[in-house]
Amino acid sequence: MRGGRRLFLLQGARWSAALAGASLASPASSAGPAYPFSLGVASGSPLPDSVILWTRILANPLDAAPPSALAFAVRWEVAEDEAFRRIVARGSASAAPELAHSVHVDVKGLRPDRWYWYRFMLGEAVSPVGRTRTAPAPGTMPAMLKLAVASCQHWEFGSYAAHRHIAAGAPDLVAFLGDYIYEWGAYQLKHPQRAVRRDESFTLADYRRRYAQYKSDPDLQAAHLAAPWIVTWDDHEVANDYAGLRDERLAADFAARRAAAYQAFYEHMPLRLPQVRPGGFDEVRLYQRYDWGRLARIHVLDDRQYRAVQACTPRNRGGSSAMFARDCRALQDPGRSMLGKEQEAWLASGLQSSRAHWNILAQQTLMAQSSSYPVAKPGDNRVWSDGWDGYPLARKRLLESVLKARARNPVVLGGDVHTFYACELRPDFSRPVSKGNPLVATEFCGTSVTSSSRPQARTLAHVENNPHMKYGRSDKRGFMMMEVTPKGTVTHCMGLDDVRDAGSGVRVLASFGVGDGKVGVERIG
Repeated sequence: MRGGRRLFLLQGARWSAALAGASLASPASSAGPAYPFSLGVASGSPLPDSVILWTRILANPLDAAPPSALAFAVRWEVAEDEAFRRIVARGSASAAPELAHSVHVDVKGLRPDRWYWYRFMLGEAVSPVGRTRTAPAPGTMPAMLKLAVASCQHWEFGSYAAHRHIAAGAPDLVAFLGDYIYEWGAYQLKHPQRAVRRDESFTLADYRRRYAQYKSDPDLQAAHLAAPWIVTWDDHEVANDYAGLRDERLAADFAARRAAAYQAFYEHMPLRLPQVRPGGFDEVRLYQRYDWGRLARIHVLDDRQYRAVQACTPRNRGGSSAMFARDCRALQDPGRSMLGKEQEAWLASGLQSSRAHWNILAQQTLMAQSSSYPVAKPGDNRVWSDGWDGYPLARKRLLESVLKARARNPVVLGGDVHTFYACELRPDFSRPVSKGNPLVATEFCGTSVTSSSRPQARTLAHVENNPHMKYGRSDKRGFMMMEVTPKGTVTHCMGLDDVRDAGSGVRVLASFGVGDGKVGVERIG
């Protein structure tokens, strides 16, 4: 992407934020109608012939109440060129108050493996122009997929400079792996210098307001303008360390809170869901797969909604805890699942049917065993019960299903733990690598966009205690940029100089290659 194009994307997002602020700062009589696209636009869920376009009609991100009890007719256009001289699709969509005046347009009949430009219009107002693309046609072998991977962007802990660099990197696709919002923090349009825990979200109105706050950021808007996104959620889109229908508080009304949070997530994401209706968000099937021709199949997982509650939790609370594996018999219960039986079967089927050169599992958290103590014998490992270590037999089933399916070139992507990791995965971490317990997949876990982590010295000790971990870096915030080709993948760990500085630079901290037909971590930079 040329430098001028990168500047245009960022400037378009900044104009969106500035127009919203200016119109709201002036009386309507002198400033005219408020700019309705203060949250920008986005695209996602790309297929070979279609893509989802998103926006939400809202003038003031700090006043996220529906601006009208009536629906708005929002016009949209898709073109083959940035100047909209060659328009290929146009129409009108209803922005209904029941869904916060959000718009989800499934634009069909597009050509595969093509870039397009899109925009929305309401009255005289025109949205920023977004850039999107379709997936390659089935059966074709693209030369490359450039995939940006990000997660964990707590507003309170820094700027969104990572998103500015994602936009500048010109990816084909962005995969966001959870914690798009955090459920608490002061409602303000500037990232604070220190975090203050307040204003926790519980209701639909609360979550709508939280998303509006986050999506007001111009750097985040620029990353959405640059490429289509595929998204999944983790815990903070609802509440810290929730599992299924249980939260830390053991709240009797948590199901209603979760449904409100799920609805707000849909209202603010470029998602293609099988069926959507207001009030129908008690359960949302978020796991989906995306094919990039024959080059890659991306299996997007949901490890929150269907999981068993955390094992060996102290009395009178839910959520996570830490213990030695030997002290928690429930960890060896084969009935406990991270994904739920239906999603496990869906994943196994998708792996078995895949003809893709690379099978990428896009999921929320670190999959490799991660003990903070040395492991001399089984049971010595220190377990954090919210991660895959808290579901070891479910992890073993998943990796055995990868092995059984003979899925080509499996690579696992994760987030959540606010640390870069490069790991080698085997079904049973209590036994050494052998013919009966082989290396199955390579894992790359990304750091957070902003959210804080442990000191680097502790992470180095962590890597020392877990020999299947080949790299760990927790002192930098950022993202991963992954290049997938028929011959191999290269994953770059991109670290910001200063997360508190919106103008921060970024640099490659480490790069790792995985060759076609190979399993394991090879550092190449």
